Amino acid sequence: MTVLHGVDFFQSGKVSVTIEPRVPQSAFPEHHHDFYEIIIVEQGTGTHVFNGQPYTLSGGSVCFVRDHDRHLFEHTENLCLTNVLYRAPDAFKFLSGLDTLLPQEREGRYPSHWRINQSRLQQARRIIERLEEQDDTDVPQAVAGREILFMQLLVLLSQGSPVDDVSEHDGRLNRLLSWLEEHVAEEVCWEAIAARFSLSLRTLHRQLKQRTGLTPQRYLNRLRLVKAHHLLRYGETSVTDVAFQCGFGDSNHFSTLFRREFGWSPRDVRHGRDQQFL
Repeated sequence: MTVLHGVDFFQSGKVSVTIEPRVPQSAFPEHHHDFYEIIIVEQGTGTHVFNGQPYTLSGGSVCFVRDHDRHLFEHTENLCLTNVLYRAPDAFKFLSGLDTLLPQEREGRYPSHWRINQSRLQQARRIIERLEEQDDTDVPQAVAGREILFMQLLVLLSQGSPVDDVSEHDGRLNRLLSWLEEHVAEEVCWEAIAARFSLSLRTLHRQLKQRTGLTPQRYLNRLRLVKAHHLLRYGETSVTDVAFQCGFGDSNHFSTLFRREFGWSPRDVRHGRDQQFL
């Protein structure tokens, strides 16, 4: 497994925060690093496999990665994101108590992923732009300036997690996206889904296309196919059963869509043939 080291990203041993844009973020093998990271997705879609579990990323997705977490990116499609790298929470010079603003593991569950609305995403962008403009020296004033901005970013992101205001279209769309991930195998009627989340069908189509770059049905199919890909690669379930578990009523249709999406048949993935050319 690839290990990324802070010495390759931080300008000096005293710099506590640095910015690494990925425009676009291509597929990247499983790795971990000796620093912490906040991933903020600007646009596009992709799969983030985090400690062995797949999560679908789209515009507004946020992920907190600790130094021991294993993760990788795959099935990326115009995925553009910003990585905010920072040293351990207790390694800041002027800040203390950052743990209260970071996700906390409870009963073995680490709430690493959530979504923020477009307003918060725009605010995050402005803070990140200011961070990028800061002097990278270890002069105390420069260090303090970066740490203050990082604190502002943490407050903004923590206020936006995990659910946005129910009165906002963005918040309703975020909950709709989360619902789709949790009910990926269920039959979907888009008119009923739009009503369920108090969105017009036209607004649902427009906003989901803006957020993900995909039409609603294309996005749902992608969720299903990505889940199927993960189950085939790491599980023991038959191809036919995987198809049904992921919401496909016809295994032949599933195989056709799967090959169109990934360039490999489900059986190729099951036998690891897709890994031979990565």
